[in-house]
Amino acid sequence: MVRLPGVGLRKALNFMLDVTAAREPEAVVRCAVEGLPRLVASEVTTLSVCDLAAGTRRVVSFPGDAIGAEDRASFDRLIHEHPLVRFHSTTANGGARRISDCVSDTAFRRHAIYGEYYRRLGIDRVIAVPVVAGPGLVMSYVLNRKGLDFSDGERDLLDALRPALANLYRFAMLAGDFALAQPRATPLTRREEEVLRWVAAGKTDLQVAAILGASVRTVQKHLENAYVKLGVENRTAAAMRFEELRRNSLSRA
Repeated sequence: MVRLPGVGLRKALNFMLDVTAAREPEAVVRCAVEGLPRLVASEVTTLSVCDLAAGTRRVVSFPGDAIGAEDRASFDRLIHEHPLVRFHSTTANGGARRISDCVSDTAFRRHAIYGEYYRRLGIDRVIAVPVVAGPGLVMSYVLNRKGLDFSDGERDLLDALRPALANLYRFAMLAGDFALAQPRATPLTRREEEVLRWVAAGKTDLQVAAILGASVRTVQKHLENAYVKLGVENRTAAAMRFEELRRNSLSRA
């Protein structure tokens, strides 16, 4: 459990009140991006949406002009080599993580992502707070600064806020169409749809496996793939998103 002094607790509470008060998807993201630096010092704060299949990143940044077109192109070119993108795309429930948790300072400064991207921005300390993470898609709030690394306490505070930030993001996406932050739609396979249909009906993984004549691990793998395609982190959110897509499809038929 993260223990905050009175001032820190008030700041965290005010941050969550501001974000939850936002009514539009863009406002939810913007409040989070602008509010996080008031909790943890950050010179550039972003919501970064890394589409690993396309090799591109979409980004909402604060300040808004912090990342130029050439910088974005450099990041896209090296997206698969980024230490934090690699970690969160391959580690389930990885939590808030600093670049210094992944590689040494010496190794980071030798890395192309530092020379061609971070050094140009005047940044050498980075921490990412994932809201959706999987092999094809990593969506994170990212705090960047120069000099003093993010402390264990700052990392723990951001990680404590992560579940709420993830849920707020998903609810915002369900409430509207925020094109910049929505992952590129990837069709579900027939088997993934079958699994989600039974999950939405309240069946456990074991029950779904028995119904479909598959192993529990196969069912779980289909679910993991569906999470990435739907931009969610768990079975409840996946079932909700699947039902919403199904209703929308029926209403257009």
